[in-house]
Amino acid sequence: MTGIHDLTERNAAFAADRFKTGLSINPSGNLMIVGCVDPRVDPTHVLGLDQGEAAVIRNVGGRITPATLSTMAMLRKVGQANPDGKQPGDWNLVILHHTDCGMTDLVAYPDLLAAFFEIAPNELRNKSVSDPFGSVRVDVDVALREVNRSAFLVSGLVYDVATGRVETVVAPTPPRVAP
Repeated sequence: MTGIHDLTERNAAFAADRFKTGLSINPSGNLMIVGCVDPRVDPTHVLGLDQGEAAVIRNVGGRITPATLSTMAMLRKVGQANPDGKQPGDWNLVILHHTDCGMTDLVAYPDLLAAFFEIAPNELRNKSVSDPFGSVRVDVDVALREVNRSAFLVSGLVYDVATGRVETVVAPTPPRVAP
């Protein structure tokens, strides 16, 4: 078991050897990743990101839910309040799902899943819960509908927990910005 003593010792090693000073509250890579809480799929590790390069939101399944959209809106406001660290160029929203996801175990609990997505249980089939390739497409579509911003791209990746490789399912796509 990993105890608090282990964590504080690891933190001391991090602070001494790997801590980067002067990072901005805004990601240096204009990158936001939505990924799963599964400990096998830490987006910063599997995508080789540096500290401060991306904002990472994690939830069960790495899904775009009303709560995820609310978190994204809040982070946008934080970024607007701190314009000094903003990098030029397009923002990239990467939705990262993975194989062997525990969310597939939740299919047996439709009321729980429906509450998570804030939909009626009979709408769950539209969420492609049991297929990471289908679910990443569904969530990219949701993000493309909900993110009404120019200079923004949305893409979808699936990480294979057996090989450690990611596959691009949806290439970077700009949202449909309303006039």
